[in-house]
Amino acid sequence: MEKSRSRQQLSLTLLFGFWLPFCLTQTTPSNTAASTSKPSASPQPQTERLKVRLAGYPRKHNEGRIELFHKGEWGTICDDDFSIANANVLCRQLGFVSATGWTHSAKYGKGQGKIWLDNVLCNGGEKSIELCKSRGWGNSDCTHDEDAGVVCKDERIPGFVDSNIIDTNVDENKIEEVRLRPVVATAKKKLPTSEGVVEVKYRDGWAQICDLGWTIQNTHVVCGMLGFPHERKVNKNFYKLYLERQKSYFHIHSVACTGTEVHLAACPLEFSKPNATSSCEGGMAAVVSCMPGPQFMQNSGLKKKLKISTNVRLKGGARVGEGRVEVLKDNEWGTVCDDRWNLQSASVVCRELGFGSAREALTGARMGQGMGPIYMNEVKCLGTEKSIWNCPFRNITSEDCNHVEDAAVRCNVPYMGLENSIRITGGRTRYEGRVEVLSTDSNGTQSWGLICGETWSTKEAMVACRQLGLGYANQGLQETWYWDSSNVTEMVMSGVKCTGNEMALTQCQHHKTVSCQKVAAKFAAGVICSETASDLVLNASLVQQTVYIEDRPLHMLYCAAEEDCLSKSAAKANWPYGHRRLLRFSSQIHNIGRADFKPKAGRHSWVWHACHGHYHSMDIFTHYDLLNSNGSKVAEGHKASFCLEDTDCQESVSKRYECANFGDQGITVGCWDLYRHDIDCQWIDITDVKPGNYIMQVVINPNYEVAESDFTNNAMKCNCKYDGHRIWFHNCHIGDAFSEEAEKRFEKYPGQLNNQIS
Repeated sequence: MEKSRSRQQLSLTLLFGFWLPFCLTQTTPSNTAASTSKPSASPQPQTERLKVRLAGYPRKHNEGRIELFHKGEWGTICDDDFSIANANVLCRQLGFVSATGWTHSAKYGKGQGKIWLDNVLCNGGEKSIELCKSRGWGNSDCTHDEDAGVVCKDERIPGFVDSNIIDTNVDENKIEEVRLRPVVATAKKKLPTSEGVVEVKYRDGWAQICDLGWTIQNTHVVCGMLGFPHERKVNKNFYKLYLERQKSYFHIHSVACTGTEVHLAACPLEFSKPNATSSCEGGMAAVVSCMPGPQFMQNSGLKKKLKISTNVRLKGGARVGEGRVEVLKDNEWGTVCDDRWNLQSASVVCRELGFGSAREALTGARMGQGMGPIYMNEVKCLGTEKSIWNCPFRNITSEDCNHVEDAAVRCNVPYMGLENSIRITGGRTRYEGRVEVLSTDSNGTQSWGLICGETWSTKEAMVACRQLGLGYANQGLQETWYWDSSNVTEMVMSGVKCTGNEMALTQCQHHKTVSCQKVAAKFAAGVICSETASDLVLNASLVQQTVYIEDRPLHMLYCAAEEDCLSKSAAKANWPYGHRRLLRFSSQIHNIGRADFKPKAGRHSWVWHACHGHYHSMDIFTHYDLLNSNGSKVAEGHKASFCLEDTDCQESVSKRYECANFGDQGITVGCWDLYRHDIDCQWIDITDVKPGNYIMQVVINPNYEVAESDFTNNAMKCNCKYDGHRIWFHNCHIGDAFSEEAEKRFEKYPGQLNNQIS
């Protein structure tokens, strides 16, 4: 809800106390300076500190659209070139210790008036945003659709008394938090809370909404913002009897939602008059009942009846209900271009997948880039559609979009309280530490305990980081002796084995009774979490285009034999006479994630291979397998990552990694590493393979040694026909690129019964 600029503002003169002896601010640049687009900074001392505030909706007190008070007028900051460094400076100005994130594209609504700053470039250490480089005050080529926002860590700077809220008149008629208060005894004991009295945060407590004129559209909006896709009928008579015995305070007299809003605050609201004697005469407090999506439903029987969309999915997100939007067309998955992408279209996607309305509509491949086709552009949903496929959209031409414009969403999901049963301790930052879980003994007593680190891996760490709300897993640690110890020493969980998709560790397989050989706390499981992660994908079409057979003389394969790149029968060959039959192809491995892919081991532990004259930064980087009709391996190969580097990159992306001269190894976001068909070990030894139909499979990062945002796209498969002399590949595709129906057809390739790959 926009605040009027004509409202009187509270003049702030408090300083940072001992943090700042004085403040430096930037004076208004001259007209000459304003005409240039080159970022500049010219700080000059001023008598008054720059006023900053958070605004917009829906938001909490530590997040919002950034607004600056300059020359007697409030204005915004454009999101061009905005960064976490900018957000850190602004959050500190607001009295918070740091920033945890920033937002673009007017997530908290569009501001009004001036756009004061554009192309702001901070290094993160400045005392005020005006000391950062920018185009100068009032010089911007943006619209309010590009207003920037920040999310600050909810921790105040010690001694920072002033909250930097500028308004003299506190606006009590704004709705930030909404909840359902359960009344039924059984509903109070389980989560999620899907039925109850609608309450809004008011002052230091909660207030009710009068239900006079309450509509199904209002209920739809409330359910959506609380993470539920649908609403259901509620027994008003039961609640009327209950509420007659309760005292209610009605803060809102009437609500008139259309049903497409993503937050109650976006609906027309009529607030109760302060001195009204009876603010809801003839009515009662509004009550709603919502239908959870299948993921959050307790009733397993009802869960089976509820169906979610099978032709829309989310990929690459760290948390439940977020990810890159992908849609299914002609049995192949593709992405959606972000032109005109908004909260209404994003909400349609969220609801059809069993979540609530959209919390954020993300642009610019914020959840990583896809690799397949792009099917949709300029999607224009009203917000009432059952599927994104029912919305108007433009088909894509080659000039329209590329994958750096892939649209993504963050959906509202029900509060499950899963983060209350896990914590991490001992780490240097809040993103790392020893995992401790809440356990309940036979007497019902709850206490914190450790997890045995023996089987702990990246997949288990992924679930722990998701449950903690800390993003992706960077590493899963089996020993944590180097972190500070706590008073928690008992192992309460062991044998944890996750698929990586679970919402909580309790949903993973684990021992019924604890069985751990190393019970000391230093062998407890730990995690390092991260807000971003890499995502490697193989170029399937290049494999299909470059495949051929070579009969290579044994005298040219000594180095390859040393690196174990030949089949076992090669050891019995009459060296150096004879040859090996090699299935050769090129591998082009793209990093489509949001963080660089780097070897887990530091360069000090890389192994020098004298024969080939290079370092191995990862023992096993890829597996190459030829599978028969039963899914058994008939031939195999592997590739050590002897040279992880940026062979080439997308336009505007610079190479960072180069193997020459013992350089850093890795793959930059937006770049790819090419293993040409003519280098050693870039093959499968098929000398002993008989003619027939097979499936060729390549798996990148097979041991999950390096964390990624998505492991389901690490495998690539091709149908393969070998007649003893020649070989043909077709239907090469990433493991998750086809629909289930198309994948079944692929596995029923003539000559095969099945392809169950364990």
